[in-house]
Amino acid sequence: MKTKDKIIHTSLKLFNERGERQITTNHIAAELGISPGNLYYHFSNKQEIIRSIFDLYVAQLESSFRPHADQRLSLEHLTQYLDASFELMWRFRFMYANLLELLARDAELEQKYQALQLELANWSRDILFQLRESRFLSGDDATMAELADSVKFIIGAWIGYQSAQLKGGEITKPRLYQGVLKILFTLRPYFTDESQNIYQDLHQHYVKCAERSE
Repeated sequence: MKTKDKIIHTSLKLFNERGERQITTNHIAAELGISPGNLYYHFSNKQEIIRSIFDLYVAQLESSFRPHADQRLSLEHLTQYLDASFELMWRFRFMYANLLELLARDAELEQKYQALQLELANWSRDILFQLRESRFLSGDDATMAELADSVKFIIGAWIGYQSAQLKGGEITKPRLYQGVLKILFTLRPYFTDESQNIYQDLHQHYVKCAERSE
C-alpha cells in the first residue's frame, strides 16, 4: 500500500477509535512511524485527509449501494443493501458522529456532501421502486419517494442520535443494527401480503444482529 493510502486508512482508524477532534497530524504520523514532514508531503493538513476519507466513503458507497438499472430484487439483494449501508456507517462512523462540525469548517467538503445527498436520494428512490416492481412493496410513486427520504434520514441520523443517547459513550455494531430494525419498521406497512414471510425473515435476522454481544 502506498504511503498516501496508509495515511488515509490509519487516519480513519484513529478518528473512529479516539474521535477526530482528539487526533492531530502528529498523532497520525506517529502511528505510522513516519515523520510529520513525510505526511505533509502527501497532505497539507488534516482537512485534506478528511476529504480523502470522504472520497473513499463515496467510492465504497457507489460500489455497494448504487442500484443496477431494471434489476429484479431478491431477498439476498435486499439484505445486501441493508448490510452495506450499515457496514459503511460502522467503517466511517466518525463522519456520521461529527458531520455538522466537519461540514461547518470545510466548504469544499460541504459541497461534496451535498452532491452525494442528491445521488443518494435518487439511489434510495430507485431501490424502493425496484422493490415495488419485485412485489416486495406496494405504493404509488409519491409514497415510494417519501419512504426513500425517510430511509435516507434514518441512515444519516442514526449514529448522531445514538451518540446523544449514550452521552458520548461508544457506538457498537449491535446499536447500528437497531437502525436497520427502524428502517424495517418504517417499511413494514408497505410490504405486500405475499412478501410478509420475507419481512419476518429480515426482522428476525436483524434482531439477532442487534442483540449480538461484542
